[in-house]
Amino acid sequence: MSCLGNIIWFIFGGLIGAVTWFLAGCLWCITIIGIPVGLQCFKFAGLALAPFGKEVVYGGGGGSLILNILWLIFSGIPLALGHLGSAILLIITIIGIPFAMQSLKMAKLALMPFGAQIVSSRY
Repeated sequence: MSCLGNIIWFIFGGLIGAVTWFLAGCLWCITIIGIPVGLQCFKFAGLALAPFGKEVVYGGGGGSLILNILWLIFSGIPLALGHLGSAILLIITIIGIPFAMQSLKMAKLALMPFGAQIVSSRY
């Protein structure tokens, strides 16, 4: 299911989500101070291309809290709203519910990306 889900996800919205994460990463990498934030965005752009079969595990400390606050102010809210909008459009149909869940996973990640790790959920 994860392979087929990733293919359908890529065609119907995953590419757009990945491009927005990539553009956010490029904007952050313009400054030297923002390069670690930009690299994190590039990692999540890869997740936005193929989210099925992967989970996000949250953790971290004080440093990630400070970065999450800065991220939320400058980039997190527009990205989260974009993923939330796509989740609302996808959940209208029964077939779109699994894709809406992936979009909600990306919206949560857009609000708190630092301290998060992407792990494979395959057993």
